[in-house]
Amino acid sequence: MNQYQPFEAIKHTGSDGIEFWSARDLAKILEYSEYRHFRPVVDKAIEACSKSGQLPKDHFEEILAMVRIGSGADRELKDLKLSRYACYLVVQNGDPSKPVIAAGQTYFAIQTRRQELADDERFKNLREDEKRLFLRNELKEHNKHLVMTARQAGVETTLDFAIFQNHGYKGLYGGLDQRAIHERKQLKKNQKILDHMGSTELAANLFRATQTEEKLRRDDVCLKQQANQTHYEVGKKVRQTIVELGGTMPENLPSPDKSIKQLEAEKAKLKNEPG
Repeated sequence: MNQYQPFEAIKHTGSDGIEFWSARDLAKILEYSEYRHFRPVVDKAIEACSKSGQLPKDHFEEILAMVRIGSGADRELKDLKLSRYACYLVVQNGDPSKPVIAAGQTYFAIQTRRQELADDERFKNLREDEKRLFLRNELKEHNKHLVMTARQAGVETTLDFAIFQNHGYKGLYGGLDQRAIHERKQLKKNQKILDHMGSTELAANLFRATQTEEKLRRDDVCLKQQANQTHYEVGKKVRQTIVELGGTMPENLPSPDKSIKQLEAEKAKLKNEPG
C-alpha cells in the first residue's frame, strides 16, 4: 500500500474547499495509543508555529467532535482541526524512530511546499524560464546554509563537502553522483549541472537541500560519515516520494535549451535596454 495513503484517507475538505485533518484521527495514524499521549506533541507543534511567526489559531482550531469510546457509545470530545501546515509541524515534532512518522514528515512537507507554490499567484504566472531563475537563486541561498550546517556536522574541507554533496545526489538520482549526472546531461567541463535543470528538477533539489539542513540540525549530527548518510537518506526519501506521487525521476527529466547563465544574461540585457 502507498505509505502516504493513510494521510490522504483521513483528510477532510471544508465547505470553503480548504483541506484539514482531525488531531484525533492523526494520532491514530501516527500510532499513539491514546490521545493524551499525543497532545504534548501537538503542544510542541503549536509552539513551533508561534515561533515561525504564524498565528496558531489559523492552523490549530479547537472543535468538538463525536468520538466513539471503548463502550461503543459516541461521546462529544475536544479535538483540533489541523491545517496542512499544522500537520507538518506535528509530524516534525513526533517520534522520528517510527516509520510512519518519517512517512508523515515527507508527505506533509512536500504537500505543504506544493500548496505554497500553487497559492503563490506570482509564481503560478511565471514562465518556465522565470521559475528556473527563481528556484536556482533559492537553491543558491539554501546551499550556503547547507554548507554552514554541514561544517558543524564535521564536513570541513572542500573535498569533504564534495563527497557530502555526492551522497545527496546519489540518493535523489538513484545512485548517480555529480559526475554521472554531468555526463548524462552531456555538459562541458565548466558547466554546472544546476544551471541546466528545469524547474521540476530544481524544485526536487531545493527540497533535498532544505530537508537535509533541517535534519542535520534536528538530529544534532556531528560526524561527517553520519552527515553523508543523512544526505543520502533524505535524497532517497525525496526520490521515493516522487515515485509515490507518480512523477518523473530527476535523471529522466529533459535539460532545457538555455542555461541559467544564458537566462541571466538575457534578463540583464533587457533590463539595460533603453525603454
